[in-house]
Formats: sequence, C-alpha cells, structure tokens
Amino acid sequence: MPFSIESARGIFPNTLSADAVPALTARFNQLSAEDQLALIWFAYLEMGKTITVAAPGAANMQFAELTLNEIKGMSFQEQSQVMCDLANRADTPICRTYATWTPNIKLGFWYRLGELMEQGVVAPIPEGYKLSANASAVLQTLIGLESGQQITVLRNTVVDMGYDPAKISNFTRVSEPVAPPTEISKRTKVTIEGVSNPTILSYMNLLNANDFDELIKLFTPDGGLQPPFKRPIVGQDAVLRFFKEECPNLKLAPERGISEAVDDGYTQIKVTGKVQTPWFGAGVGMNMSWRFLLNSENKIFFVAIDLLASPKELLNLAR
Repeated sequence: MPFSIESARGIFPNTLSADAVPALTARFNQLSAEDQLALIWFAYLEMGKTITVAAPGAANMQFAELTLNEIKGMSFQEQSQVMCDLANRADTPICRTYATWTPNIKLGFWYRLGELMEQGVVAPIPEGYKLSANASAVLQTLIGLESGQQITVLRNTVVDMGYDPAKISNFTRVSEPVAPPTEISKRTKVTIEGVSNPTILSYMNLLNANDFDELIKLFTPDGGLQPPFKRPIVGQDAVLRFFKEECPNLKLAPERGISEAVDDGYTQIKVTGKVQTPWFGAGVGMNMSWRFLLNSENKIFFVAIDLLASPKELLNLAR
C-alpha cells in the first residue's frame, strides 16, 4: 500500500492554512482566567457589530438548560467563580458536565451566558475592567483576522474549556439530536470547476444534505479525516461520529479544484471554496480547502480540511 494516514497528510504541501488561528488560540490559553473571560466578552461585543450570531435551536440547548438554570440561581460571586472554573479547567461538577458536551452545545451555552450577562441575570464583566497588556494584544490581533478565522479562534477557546475529559472515567459524550437529512427533492447539487469526480461531488452534496449515513459509505473502512488544526480521525465509526456531532447544517460552497493521478491507482484531489456554519450569518464564509486522497476504487482514504490563510489561497491549487 503506497500511503499511510501519516503520509497522506502531506499531499498538496503548498496549501497555506491559517496558522494565526492555532497561534492565537495558544496565546489566549496563556492568559489568566479573568482576562480570558473578559476577552471573550469584548470580542462578542466587537464581533456583534459586523457578524450576526445565530440563536441556538432548542434541540442544541436542552442539555445545557439545567446547568444554565443552576447558574442563574447563584449569587454573582458564585457565577463568576463558575466561569473562572471553566476557564481554569477545574475539577468541579459543572466543569465535568461541560466536558461531556459536543462543541455545538458548548457554543450555545456561551451564547446564552452572553445573553444573560447582557440582561443582568448573570454576573457581567465588572464595569471599567481593563484587559492586561497581553490580553489587549490578543484582542487586537483577533480583530485584525478575517471573520472566518475570528469565529474559529473563539470557537476553539470555549470548546477547550471545562475539565479534561481524558481524566473522567466512564466518559459519555452528550450530543444534540442528529439533524435529519434533507429530502431528496429539496437537495441542491454543487459544481466544481476542474473536478467532476463523482465521489468528491457526492461528498459535498451529502454533507450539505446532512445525509451522514450515506456520506460515510464514501470512505474506506480504515479511512481518515483531518479537521482544521487537529490530528486525523481514523476509521468509519469515528469519522461518522465527527460528522454527526460537528457538521450538521453546514453549507459547503466548493468553487474549483485540481485532480492528479498518483501511485498504485490512487488519485489526489484538492478543492477550494467556502463554508458557512449555522452559528453565523450568511455573510460569513470561511475560506477552506479539502485535500482528498482516493484509492483505486474511488473511495476516500483520507481528506484534510484546511482553514486557509487568506482569500488568495482559494486560487492556490498547486501541489
């Protein structure tokens, strides 16, 4: 076999991903808990001027509602401590509960906390609070990023909070209900300049339709998927879980691509385009690339999903 998952990660090495995102996330994680919480609040207000955040659906929030109600019944001091505990990844019941939630539930939780802070129900950032010099520098860098990179940084910051799930015995992930597939008659079909491969077109169309059970059939049993800035997820069961937990209601808009034959009947294909998430307005498109490696049976052995460094990278289809 000419490829392993590790070697497949190196296809199309000239792809420039948005390195500012993991770098800024790392800088954020070095801040004090108080600065992290204040920065999230200030960024929430700043982004609200240009980016519309969508309210979470009831299905997303049913698992967080008990925790939110518990927090609402606390004193301001206790509420502030809960948020600091989350940022500090402390071992508390709420931090352990938070750790079991999928990213969409965590995003909904912080969205609702922001609303409750605005309403005065949950302790707000103290009036006149000044960010440290380091936190101010992080905020200014964040404001200077493209909108798609901004929302990725903020997503990463809240997703990583809470108690370390690796330390929890009998860990059980709590997921919102899987979005039902779009009816066949209502599905749209993408076109990709330079790419007509039916597996690639089906990947985009099935993901747009939330038809994850059919989508996973495009992968080899030992296939892998590498999300932005993460290690590969390997095996059909693990990849399917990723699709169901993190990919409902995405809108993929691939634009162009390139296809090249490689060793032993394998084909590598790079596609660039945009992705819209259900959490943000239609005006926020994240510049993405998909780097596929297909085997001789036209099954997906590996796909890497990259958040691109800049809009001009949408045109970079070189090897």
